[in-house]
Amino acid sequence: MIDSRIQAYCEAHTTAEGKILEDIDRDTHAHVLMPRMLSGHLQGRLLAMISHMVKPRCVLEIGTYTGYSALCLAEGLAPGGKVITLDKNEELEARVRKVFAASGKEGQIDYRLGDARTILPTLHEVFDLVFIDADKENYSLYFDLVIDRVPSGGYLIADNVLWSGKVVEPKPDKDTRALMDFNQKIHEDTRVENVLLPVRDGLMVMRKK
Repeated sequence: MIDSRIQAYCEAHTTAEGKILEDIDRDTHAHVLMPRMLSGHLQGRLLAMISHMVKPRCVLEIGTYTGYSALCLAEGLAPGGKVITLDKNEELEARVRKVFAASGKEGQIDYRLGDARTILPTLHEVFDLVFIDADKENYSLYFDLVIDRVPSGGYLIADNVLWSGKVVEPKPDKDTRALMDFNQKIHEDTRVENVLLPVRDGLMVMRKK
């Protein structure tokens, strides 16, 4: 989305991601399909920074992929806090569980396999921070399913909301249209304040009033 030289400069002047995250990045790009789905260095440090600011007791992540973002979100947890992360890709389970165990944060991460649309109504926790990074057509549904579980002052973040810039093209495809509708829905929802950041593939950051 931005000039590669600017991207490189930003990463060069951002705190290092750490070895475990570097290993996840390298392994994902070498062995997993669609490695661009990984949050990566710059976005990962932003997620970690937000987590440190919020000091959440409970984080909800919808879309684990290879575990990179879950570990970033876990960095700022309050004492005794946890990250509940949901994903339906069973093929990645062994790789993700191995990563969480190696990180030393296994006890702070509740990794659940299954369809988020089915799992979310069964959760009863209050979520101080929510990260949505799953199938784009269901972003609006995921928001609807979690917004009442977020307290006033809590935050929600949705990834990929610029969809490689397709949101401003004249003939949007299905996923692009879903994201455009989601962005407009959030912008008009009086329960939240929002800012759309052109970081990587676009982050919609929301604070519940």
